[in-house]
Amino acid sequence: MKRDVSTELKELRLHGMAGAWTDLMAQGESSTASSKWLIEHLLQAEHTDRAMRSVRHQMSAAKFPIHRDLAGFDFACSKVDQALVKRLATLAFTAPQNEVG
Repeated sequence: MKRDVSTELKELRLHGMAGAWTDLMAQGESSTASSKWLIEHLLQAEHTDRAMRSVRHQMSAAKFPIHRDLAGFDFACSKVDQALVKRLATLAFTAPQNEVG
């Protein structure tokens, strides 16, 4: 997938960096080739960090005592159908289905 670095920088409210990136791109691909991998890696790290901080903030605001997920769930101590729960957790049932007709 081709990333639009300038757009991502603006979405992160890094307008100065977006402007500088646009200026670099105007100089030609050779001036940005070595930097592109690094900036894309940093953008991904920032997106991940912001998502994790958002979850932590929401969990704190909801006053949940600790984070819970299926990875730590002990199916041996429960009567739930483990295969069904794991299948539902994939959310595959939400995918659009081909219409017959």
